[in-house]
Amino acid sequence: MSIIKNTAVAVALSTGLLMSAWAQAHPKLLSSTPTEGESGAAPAKIELHFSENLVTQFFGAKLIMTDMPGMPNSPMGVKANVAGGSDPKTMIITPASGLTTGSYKVEWRAVSSDTHPITGNLTFKVK
Repeated sequence: MSIIKNTAVAVALSTGLLMSAWAQAHPKLLSSTPTEGESGAAPAKIELHFSENLVTQFFGAKLIMTDMPGMPNSPMGVKANVAGGSDPKTMIITPASGLTTGSYKVEWRAVSSDTHPITGNLTFKVK
């Protein structure tokens, strides 16, 4: 009887550990180019690097100009292409045209193999 009980306990613990590891497999933003709060030249592309491989058919991002000289608090969407990079942990946002002076925000949504969407944002300024 104790062998069955010990086996059941071992299976339950193993399953719990496996489920815990799987639940922690959410993608986390590790780095970006430009970095959060950076102020500088207009980037040709914005790169987001995550901790997990991304499922490209479920991720996405919006690029928003949140402030421009002479027009404070005037958010407007910026046309951009969102694609995966050569590294499956990378999302690349490429503006359709050059970014002008102002403040920007990228609102992103990342999904990895665990299929749970994680959202966040990145802000930067173009001088």
